[in-house]
Amino acid sequence: MTLWLDATEIRVRRPRVGRPGRKAFVSGKVKQNTIKATVVADDYGATLWCGGHRPGRMHDTTAARVEGVDALLDAYPQVTVLVDAGYRGLAKTHPGQVVAPPLKLRPGAPPARQRAWEAERKQQSSQRISVEHAIAELKWWRQLQRFTGRRELLPENIDAVAGLVSDRLITW
Repeated sequence: MTLWLDATEIRVRRPRVGRPGRKAFVSGKVKQNTIKATVVADDYGATLWCGGHRPGRMHDTTAARVEGVDALLDAYPQVTVLVDAGYRGLAKTHPGQVVAPPLKLRPGAPPARQRAWEAERKQQSSQRISVEHAIAELKWWRQLQRFTGRRELLPENIDAVAGLVSDRLITW
């Protein structure tokens, strides 16, 4: 069985001045205050699980380990997971089971090696497109494009939207 794992960041309001943990929500990727949600999808782009709601500053691999994805990979060795470069640490701890994109080549690599790297990277990103579609389907909902409500309520909204999206994709 093959699954796809990725994280998405949803912009939230900035905490007030003087509140503890104000910097915890600032994402290094988008330079905004965000909350990160981890998404697991199947071959068809259906959302199987959406959770791991963490402040935007937390790294993807750390969020996956905190949520217990690491332990689940140990418990189910027959499952293969395709990930992006943010989960390279998870791929190192589970070689063969977690597949990350190939490392970027150093400058001056032979042209034949560059072509092979490009082909391998393109093949892996083509396989991962289903999780990107699952995330895009979540982001179609206005609430998950930029959340203007209380940050504490965002995880419930994400779970509700993920439930609606995954139910819609079930074929009876």
